[in-house]
Amino acid sequence: MARKAAASSSAAAGDPSMPRRLPVQQRSRERVDRMLDVATSLIAAQGSDALRMSEVAEKSGVSIGSLYQYFPDKAAIIRTLAERSNAEGRACVASELQKVTTAADLRTALCNIVDGYYAMFIAQPVMLDIWSATQTDKVLQEMDAADGRAHGAMLAAVLQRLHPQAGTRRVGLASLLLMHLIASTVRLAIALPRSEADDVIAAFKEMSLKDFRFVA
Repeated sequence: MARKAAASSSAAAGDPSMPRRLPVQQRSRERVDRMLDVATSLIAAQGSDALRMSEVAEKSGVSIGSLYQYFPDKAAIIRTLAERSNAEGRACVASELQKVTTAADLRTALCNIVDGYYAMFIAQPVMLDIWSATQTDKVLQEMDAADGRAHGAMLAAVLQRLHPQAGTRRVGLASLLLMHLIASTVRLAIALPRSEADDVIAAFKEMSLKDFRFVA
């Protein structure tokens, strides 16, 4: 479901480097998923710069023409993978925040979000490569900003419920900044050796989240 939604969002963007077709039939969806899975493995192994459309087609067992029917270039593949990862991240955030009923719950939820996001990066090394590509791709930058705003909006809704007297703008800015800090910390950590990365994550939770409280 998340993959189909990601593809729909890509097409809606109207960018020439977005997927050209939306798979409708089950067989077509499976073919596209296979292409994306192959691309993920190739990027994780050799980086997005070395990704070749011909190799994706060959290892997916499809013709290069079939690949181009869905993805006009490798940028379209990378952007679709980014949207798929973003959807997983939003699901993680939503799942944790919906459990929050008290300020103590919120601190626990934020720590769990950090751990969940960190686990996603470890399980899917391709996410770091996509993040690196974001630095030079305007569309990916816009997607990343939109994703951050979505995370911030979810947190803001919780904070507004816990602190109904707080101003909406203040809550919104605080939420956006905090979710940005969480994402940036995890991205920093995943680029470090594992032992150092674990220490960074633990330090961030101790310094920024253990005693987190929103002052209205």
